[in-house]
Amino acid sequence: MRARPRAGRKGLGGLITVALLAALAFDGCSGERPPLVVGSKNFTEQSLLGEILAGWIERTTEIPVQRRLHLGGTFICHQALLNGGIDLYVEYTGTAFTAILQHPPITDPDSVRRAVASDYGRRWSAEWSAPLGFENTFAILVRRSTADSLELRTISDAVPHAERWKAGFGYEFTEREDGLPGLELLYGLRFGRNPRLMDLGLLYRALASGLVDLVAGNSTDGQIAALDLVMLEDDKRYFPPYEAAPVVSASALQRYPELEGALRQLAGRLDTEEMRAMNRAVDVEGRDFHQVANEWIEAELRAAPVHP
Repeated sequence: MRARPRAGRKGLGGLITVALLAALAFDGCSGERPPLVVGSKNFTEQSLLGEILAGWIERTTEIPVQRRLHLGGTFICHQALLNGGIDLYVEYTGTAFTAILQHPPITDPDSVRRAVASDYGRRWSAEWSAPLGFENTFAILVRRSTADSLELRTISDAVPHAERWKAGFGYEFTEREDGLPGLELLYGLRFGRNPRLMDLGLLYRALASGLVDLVAGNSTDGQIAALDLVMLEDDKRYFPPYEAAPVVSASALQRYPELEGALRQLAGRLDTEEMRAMNRAVDVEGRDFHQVANEWIEAELRAAPVHP
């Protein structure tokens, strides 16, 4: 019996090509879909919300999910949504309205919500889902001792004292349309020295320790109550509404038709006190944000089950 000829280099290459094509064809027939990529900004609340989105979608649909959490600030996440780096993340209506769309701040929640939904759809083929149920506005904060001794209740009350104070702000707040420049202009707020710029996570302890005397934080942060800080009322209604809501690319909704229903099921489920409690659990109690977020999901599904 003659020996069978061995496959030469060309023949071997052909066999590999055929095998690869067969594998790809099998993969395509298997119905597997590329993962839905969930993103978030780079602070605790956003990491929690990103994990809530991802975990909720995994539990209520068959959509494969990939996480890209703690990406960066507002503009980084927005750009990632536009270039396909992520498919969805949670944004705040007032942030989108002023920082991204560059509109002057207004205070009516319905008007802001309609404007961002219209502009995002027209300009970027992105859709806003219904709000999750809470708002996270900028919080102008002072120490409890300062508020008590000077009888401070509103931002206007703080204006006469600002020249003697050191202020601390996050980087975005000093540049945004709804941030420091407009606040100073409306209230006539002037500080005796340039504000210190620092990461948001450091602001609260800097205030509590006396390193600065006034900061701009987030109203749902757990450290506010833990460090006994006082939020001054925005008595001139400078800040717009900041309702938290998922923003998702239209292409993702086309790829995953069941996604819209899953996001709709999240609407109105998460209130302000729950968000504060979760932020506190991570930032003050030192718990893992994945665990905290998934405990909330499990509790919600037990209270009001939904099905894929």
